[in-house]
Amino acid sequence: MNSMVRKGATFLKKPILVLLAVFGVMFLMMPLAAARHKAEPKVEKILYIPHDNRPISDKQTAEVIQKLGYQVVVPPENMLGDRQNLGNPEALWTWVEQNAAGADAAVISSDSMLYGSLVGSRNHEYSKEQVLSRAENFKAFRKMFPKLPLYVFGSIMRTPRSGEASGHEEPAYYRNYGTDIFRYTVLKDKSEVEGLTRREKKEMAFLERLIPRKSLSDWMGRREKNFAASEKLIELTRDNAFNYLALGRDDNAPYSQTHLESRHLAQEGRDLDATRFQTMAGIDEIGMLMLTRAVNTIRHETPFVYVRYNCGRGGLTIPAYSDEKISASIQSAIAAAGGMQVKSPDRADLVLVVNTNPNGKTLEANDRANDWTVREGTKYVANIISEYVGKGYPVAIADIAYANGADNALMEELKAKGLLFKVRAYAGWNTPTNSSGFVLGEGMLTKHMKDTDVDELLLTRYLDDWAYQANVRNIIARQLTWLRGDGVYGSLDTKRDAVADRSTRMISRFVEDNFPPFKSLEEIQVSFPWNRMFESDIQHEEHKDLHYFMH
Repeated sequence: MNSMVRKGATFLKKPILVLLAVFGVMFLMMPLAAARHKAEPKVEKILYIPHDNRPISDKQTAEVIQKLGYQVVVPPENMLGDRQNLGNPEALWTWVEQNAAGADAAVISSDSMLYGSLVGSRNHEYSKEQVLSRAENFKAFRKMFPKLPLYVFGSIMRTPRSGEASGHEEPAYYRNYGTDIFRYTVLKDKSEVEGLTRREKKEMAFLERLIPRKSLSDWMGRREKNFAASEKLIELTRDNAFNYLALGRDDNAPYSQTHLESRHLAQEGRDLDATRFQTMAGIDEIGMLMLTRAVNTIRHETPFVYVRYNCGRGGLTIPAYSDEKISASIQSAIAAAGGMQVKSPDRADLVLVVNTNPNGKTLEANDRANDWTVREGTKYVANIISEYVGKGYPVAIADIAYANGADNALMEELKAKGLLFKVRAYAGWNTPTNSSGFVLGEGMLTKHMKDTDVDELLLTRYLDDWAYQANVRNIIARQLTWLRGDGVYGSLDTKRDAVADRSTRMISRFVEDNFPPFKSLEEIQVSFPWNRMFESDIQHEEHKDLHYFMH
């Protein structure tokens, strides 16, 4: 009996010993599993639908967020609108519903979802009922994904000063009557704000007779659809369909139809504060600002921004293509991105230095004054940047003395002082509010980036805004008649490849003269995806891989 008990005890001990061994191994493996889990953190996923497929709207904006390690999911490029293809709203609605599961945030252009694209918002043939029905889709989308943070940005239709200024992106009649239509809306807006003189009333009556009634009716009818859609988006914000709505005033002026409509929409949303809704100057930069807001919300951060202006008019400057002081635009952009403006650089997460002309004028980058000659204003602002960098402040530069390109004199000063790659962010492209808004968003996020990634983002802007927009573009524009084939600045057509080859060679030489020997600049390729010289796509080594990852 005792022998059997001993045998039974031995028999029972074996599985216990096995179990203890298993638990021991598991216990030893737990730190390894935890370490493995810690080494593979969750990658946040952000859906991003830009308002078209221009490089600055699409991949250059998404690239900034990807540098932080986020997965930015963008629709296929052929689903986004361009100059000829106005986009496909139905396909985009299907795409966003199929890709929203598991996303941590969504940043969506309402222009893409309602009209197909930004250009589509001006040229579409959709009825008011179709547009408003698509706006209602946001309500259904919110029910499908009730916890998804949703940041929406749209445009208040622009009012170009002329047919030439419209870039042929308005209906055909705007080429002939664009200047008259612009002036008519200046008087229309002014009549509401401060009233018209007797002469201005006569001028307005004359313009009403001069502009073909059918053309003016069509243009104002398009605007009425856009205005009704914007009202609907404000209503949806009020009903909590969106976490944030930004309506941007595309190219406009202190008096214009865009300014008039913005005033009325701001009044419509007066019960919504700046933490939920804003109308603001600009449009192309707002995708960057909304993505920055999404990231700041995910990270539970409110970046502090200190702003320093150049001497002279400084923050009182009303820049080209805008209807308000640049200080007001920058304040709105900081709020839209989820930041806060502070009065001391010592408290700031980002110091924004704004390069305006002391006289408050905004010239075009192709103006002969942009000739690399150092001016009083550029020397002053370069010294400010040098001082702040020397104190260890994270500096971003909004280079807006010129529209549509960098200030050559400022860039030469920064190069001479060895500051080009000691600042954290730079922008000098397109309109002044495009540049200041974009660099604010990017600059807020650079504190979480590696220095090599910051350098790559600086290179993107220097190649585009300085090398191409302020220099190469203007030289080749004057040489277009030398090249074989048919094509002009706004439609390159059969000259497109020749312009691309010449731009590539000239930018490569510019790089040799002005930049350190970055490995990613060993191979550069320039193309013109919109078949015009106004914007280019400058690929270098890293960006080629990035493009395929995004789409």
